[in-house]
Amino acid sequence: MADQRAELTWREEGVPVSSRFDDPYFSLQNGLEETRHVFLAGNDLPARFRPGFHIAELGFGTGLNLLAAWAAWEESGQEGPLRFTTFEAYPMAPADMARALAAFPELAPWAARFLVVWTGTGACDLGTLRFEMIAGDARETLPGWQGQADAWFLDGFAPAKNPELWGDELLAQVARHSAPGGMAATYTAAGFVRRGLAAAGFAVERIPGYGRKRHMTCARMPQ
Repeated sequence: MADQRAELTWREEGVPVSSRFDDPYFSLQNGLEETRHVFLAGNDLPARFRPGFHIAELGFGTGLNLLAAWAAWEESGQEGPLRFTTFEAYPMAPADMARALAAFPELAPWAARFLVVWTGTGACDLGTLRFEMIAGDARETLPGWQGQADAWFLDGFAPAKNPELWGDELLAQVARHSAPGGMAATYTAAGFVRRGLAAAGFAVERIPGYGRKRHMTCARMPQ
């Protein structure tokens, strides 16, 4: 699985679309603002940042979420590195990442620093960022992960098109790999996703979504 790459088509607006899942990688309206609304604000970030903070993610995609979080980490004056672990079955080639991220000039300084060292899989240390991609099916790789996340970005393709990343067993693993008081956020408000998170032990809340999406989901583990 680890050697499989993302298969893409490109819309005229420069938005990459997964050929495998027939779903765009980020919002056609404003992908960066959606990331900030869903994954940062949905996890109460940057307010919850602290030394040693660890973000984990299902679905790396273009790396947009990583760069937005890293930028927020540095701009909020944190000491030490942000730890960020992502689980991705079909990594995007670095050249495709660069093409996609060009749509977000505000993140260009972070994109440039990341892409100069990123080979497309594995890990890298950029001083204020310690990043690892665990390639493969998260249903197989997450159970053996030794980490605990303070925040989860649940960013698989739409549940109707990519149900593998939204099943009860995987959401239970997300809960098992969450620190006390840890949070999770996702753009989807699908009932079965909210029920799966609740069954795993999260306190789940449906809140306003970004743009045309009426609702999204955020969840918190007990302290």
